[in-house]
Amino acid sequence: MDKIKIAAIGCGDRASVYLSILMKHYSDKFEITALADPDESRRKLIESFQKEGSVKHFNSAEDLLAGDKIADALLIATQDNLHFEPAYKALEKGYNVILEKPISNKLDEVLILDRKARETGRKVLICHVLRYTPFYTKVKEIIDSGLIGDVISINAVEGVNAWHQSHSFVRGKWAKTKESSPMILAKSCHDMDIISWIAGKECEQISSYGELTYFTEKNAPEGAPERCTDGCPAADSCPYNALLYMSERRDPWLAVVLNAEKQNLENGGASDEEILEWLKTGPWGRCVYKCDNDAVDHQVVNMKFKDDITAVFTMTAFEYGRSLAVYGTKGTLKGGEVHKQLTGSDITFMDNFTQETKGWKLDYVNEGYDSHGGGDYGFVSTWYDQLSSSGENELHSSIHKSVESHVMAWAAEESRISGDNINVNEYLENVKREIDSK
Repeated sequence: MDKIKIAAIGCGDRASVYLSILMKHYSDKFEITALADPDESRRKLIESFQKEGSVKHFNSAEDLLAGDKIADALLIATQDNLHFEPAYKALEKGYNVILEKPISNKLDEVLILDRKARETGRKVLICHVLRYTPFYTKVKEIIDSGLIGDVISINAVEGVNAWHQSHSFVRGKWAKTKESSPMILAKSCHDMDIISWIAGKECEQISSYGELTYFTEKNAPEGAPERCTDGCPAADSCPYNALLYMSERRDPWLAVVLNAEKQNLENGGASDEEILEWLKTGPWGRCVYKCDNDAVDHQVVNMKFKDDITAVFTMTAFEYGRSLAVYGTKGTLKGGEVHKQLTGSDITFMDNFTQETKGWKLDYVNEGYDSHGGGDYGFVSTWYDQLSSSGENELHSSIHKSVESHVMAWAAEESRISGDNINVNEYLENVKREIDSK
């Protein structure tokens, strides 16, 4: 069996998670040939996952893509605003592409990449890892079996978790939407994708409301300084105290953002002194109420699909985990993090007429982010079959399937900003006309 050659652009946390799983379980099917990232320590960390074979190092995507094709597939796991150009160039060079979500932080670029993939006949897999979790796989299987009857409405919740919100969307790389992506795209295009997948119909209308309410200066404790390292009077009671990166919030959050070399566990990881110095100057040491963030901390999206299927999605910083309820003509399906804590079952079905219930407990392989519910492992485990397949129908999360969720996300953001109800098809056609006019 010939090995599939993989190269990666962007060697941060996402690439590290995927490629560590790949080399741990599927080294007989894959070989890492090249890595591009300005941070040498990140490249070396990923190179260490591979026991045999040489790996070429590049400082940038441009350097890697300037030469001849050196892999069968290219994993692109850069920041949201750095997806488009390397993905487009990779398709021109003949690479298949594994692209971290969102496809791009601009809808016109999403559509252009979709067209380019069709023109070149190359495969583009989007990292919508929730499709590969035991939970959502089972939910889709139950719905497709007809057990709940016809789907009438869907209610989905994503609890980002207050610390995650502060880490990524207040202090972190997704805090300012113009430099990254709006929350509904950056964090919740996963959820838009799942809702679209479950509904199985075209989304026709969207309205949305959301704001940044809590993580603002008006909620700062009295006397709070600009940085947690400057001695805050509320330090002992504040759940967002950045000094917690040295203790209970060290794992896994610190390793995601602190230099990979310092986080090498074989060397004991970064010392408290090193972390403190890093917090004194870096963005993660700032008071969460005194940052330059504008990402919303709560948002609701209302959707109407073809055949009058309705859906409501709630994103909130002040809940943990995802929850789902699917209401059908024969019964109701419920599940998620909170549901499991309350009932002991991952998924529960209740018959609308007899009120009889049935529960499912699922097995998980949580390699990578625990919050992805086994999706990281599930996604990587399909790479060989998907990249080796001969047709689009075999691709579970292709760019062609993922465009729908991105259009929905952008339509929701347009509605949130304008206050208008958005006709999704008209919105999409307007963007296409803009592309064609350029």
